[in-house]
Amino acid sequence: MNAALRYLPLVLIAIAWETASRLQLVSTLALPPLSDVALSWWDLLKSGELITNGASSLWRAGAGLFLSVIIGSALGIAMAWWRPAQIVLGPLVEALYPLPKSALIPVTVIWLGFGDGSKILLILLGCMLPIAIGAYNGARGSDQALVWTARSMGASRLRMLWDVVVPSATPELLNGIRTALALSFILLVSSELIVARSGLGYLIGALGADGSYSAMYAVVLTVAFIGFAADRAYQVFQNRMLRWQQ
Repeated sequence: MNAALRYLPLVLIAIAWETASRLQLVSTLALPPLSDVALSWWDLLKSGELITNGASSLWRAGAGLFLSVIIGSALGIAMAWWRPAQIVLGPLVEALYPLPKSALIPVTVIWLGFGDGSKILLILLGCMLPIAIGAYNGARGSDQALVWTARSMGASRLRMLWDVVVPSATPELLNGIRTALALSFILLVSSELIVARSGLGYLIGALGADGSYSAMYAVVLTVAFIGFAADRAYQVFQNRMLRWQQ
């Protein structure tokens, strides 16, 4: 019952969308009927365009996000745990964080061309920063009593890092990864709209240019659904990872 109430606004929006289009309260060019969008989605699925382009997009997003988690986590914990790393890398991270990440699209294309590499690099660079900041804030918030206790018991610096700092940093790190997960879809579609020959973003641009607006909306809703499903799945994973805190 609670789940039904939670998603009731989406159902009402869908009904309002279909009604407004069918009654021509809005232009069908600007907002095709939702039923037509659903039929176009089925046609794209049967033709294989949705699957092939979706697979390309998921590969790019997954690869970029995976690399950003590895590098961003290491970077954030290093800045919190090793003073020289904070001195050298801290100002750089602070300067780059407010930068609109889509501004890096031309740079990554110049470096790696129009293939998958430029999109993966863009997602890596854009998603690495919120992860690094989350890891840094979490590691800096480590319980000093636990650190002192581990040190008094003769634990090595590496052992303290693994047994005390990393678990303390995990909640903030996971929040940073969730932010990066949403950002990865934004960067992916933005880059594919501009410089790609495949992917869901490319498909949105191509269908819009051809005037196939119902199909274009179908792909847009597909991206929204994939992003929503990924976030829900990640929340389940996050809750399990943090079960020890409950």
